[in-house]
Amino acid sequence: MRLSPPALPALALLAALTGGCATHAPTAAVEAPAPVAAAPAQDPPPDDSLNATVWYQTSVERDLVYTALYRAAGQRLDAALKDRTWDALPKEERRNDYARLAPAIIVDIDETVLDNSPSTVRQIREHRGFNSATWREWVNEARAKPLPGAVEFLSAAAKRDVTVFYISNRDADQAQPTLANLRAAGFPLADDAQFLGLGTVVDGCEQHGSEKACRRQLVARNYRVLMQFGDQVGDFVQIASNTREGRRAAIAPYQSWIGERWWPLPNPLYGSWEPALFDNAWNQPETARRAAKEAALDDARE
Repeated sequence: MRLSPPALPALALLAALTGGCATHAPTAAVEAPAPVAAAPAQDPPPDDSLNATVWYQTSVERDLVYTALYRAAGQRLDAALKDRTWDALPKEERRNDYARLAPAIIVDIDETVLDNSPSTVRQIREHRGFNSATWREWVNEARAKPLPGAVEFLSAAAKRDVTVFYISNRDADQAQPTLANLRAAGFPLADDAQFLGLGTVVDGCEQHGSEKACRRQLVARNYRVLMQFGDQVGDFVQIASNTREGRRAAIAPYQSWIGERWWPLPNPLYGSWEPALFDNAWNQPETARRAAKEAALDDARE
């Protein structure tokens, strides 16, 4: 029988009076339960761009990809110059008499010829996302480094009287630091008008959002575009619908141009490929956007 707490003193007295004949085992001290430690905060917090940024900044493989692509483009340049029917713009963006025009090349800037990954590193370390104010600060620093092979290829093209146009979604009013950065990095720039930023007015063409079609058409008014370089599908052609299917449909008619007239470069840091996974709705919570990304993955199971 388990004794209740009030009977314990009486039992102790009885043991004392009988000379300790009754054996009483000492009661073990009851220790207070140890406090449960709070789970430590994750440091650094999870960031979807961390692995991509580390790869982009540190892997020799990235440098090899850029070097190989620009080297291959250089090997195709002679054929592009000799063939007067060679043009790298979608038909609806070029003139019918383009064959008689002077040659040009169109390049995007960010993550195509200049490396802006330090800006992404700052986002990671400051535990924040992209915002236009801090991006503007980075652009104004004019410290982006050239990507491997870009200066060499474009300089060689310029020596052959090919004009290089830098069509970028940097704002047009950021021309001064952008041009300074490009020139400091060694890129060919004979005229400031070779930079066509977001907001460039093109008479007779209505630009929607960050689309580059109007600016490509502006170049095409006076030049035969031999090649285009970019890290986004929109650098080459207008995308009617920014979905996974819409992006593939936009590029489908030009598959034979890849590696000859169109030269796509890798950018795992950001791009229109990302919002295409969550209906272009950046106002969704981060957890919802991440869930949509995971749902887009294929684990090759039935």
